[in-house]
Amino acid sequence: MADDDITRSAKVEPLRKSRPCPECGKPSTRDNYPFCSDRCRNLDLSRWLKGSYAIPVAEDESKADDEDRG
Repeated sequence: MADDDITRSAKVEPLRKSRPCPECGKPSTRDNYPFCSDRCRNLDLSRWLKGSYAIPVAEDESKADDEDRG
């Protein structure tokens, strides 16, 4: 029984620091990290799948070189 009391009273450090949810700003949860809920996690996934997140790219430099020569 003494071992049970020790494990119950021992504080466990979280593996990651709690951060605000990127969707709504509420504190993140361990199960849905870095989001606060399954709903926010699915909203973010939906944006990725629709292509809403994109990295802007400059025009291809090789095409610009061909146009300058022609």
